Amino acid sequence: VRVVVPFPASGATDLVARVVTQRVGQELGQQFVVDNKPGAGGTIGAAEAAKAAPDGYTLLLTTSSTHAISPHLLPKLAYDPRKDFTPVAHVADAPSVLLVTNSLPVKTVGELIAYAKANPGKLNYATSGNGTIVHLNTAAFAAQAGIDMAHVPYKGTALAIPDLVTGQVHVLFDSLPTGMPHVKSGRLRALAVTSAKRSALAPDLPTLAESGLPGFSSVTWFGVYLPAGAPPALVDRVHKAFTKAVQSPEVIDSL
Repeated sequence: VRVVVPFPASGATDLVARVVTQRVGQELGQQFVVDNKPGAGGTIGAAEAAKAAPDGYTLLLTTSSTHAISPHLLPKLAYDPRKDFTPVAHVADAPSVLLVTNSLPVKTVGELIAYAKANPGKLNYATSGNGTIVHLNTAAFAAQAGIDMAHVPYKGTALAIPDLVTGQVHVLFDSLPTGMPHVKSGRLRALAVTSAKRSALAPDLPTLAESGLPGFSSVTWFGVYLPAGAPPALVDRVHKAFTKAVQSPEVIDSL
């Protein structure tokens, strides 16, 4: 079974897909292969999955970026998120973490905002592409903070991390599970999380709402889709397998 992931390897969506589908494969007695198809904010991979036969041998594991955001921001898409897909299962949710390169002399959100205002036009930020949740998180942050930063889109946040480490880009809202290892290794600095409450994965990190941006809250959801036209019995079978997988202790621990 091919699982199309519309973002690069080593990113949050790829991580979730590999952890969950390994367990789903065991449940269904099938081999699941993750097929990364990044580009255009995830819409290239989503469009490819939409054209696949609805026989259960092609799935799309994606995020709110391709199915809740891009349809409202991009004038033309090669797929219709409602008509071209059958939703199968809600897999996971993940807050984002505000990361900065170590070369920036800031350790808090307040210091980042002050630095950006004192150095107009000098900061840039990386995203996983135009119209993605990462793009919107950063745009919302900049708007509420009253700062201006240049946008540098990548095909996925995993591809932006090396440039963030070397200081070629300065700011990135990465998914918490994939961003924190770089913080713990000392390669990057974390300032806050985007969820309404602090995360158990990083309890010492304040929320953006705590950091002077009241009301700021953003969580990315991950979901599984089949192409439109999949038989109801097939949808039900795959749904039950994913539901059982994400409730298993080993998958919960891995995520």
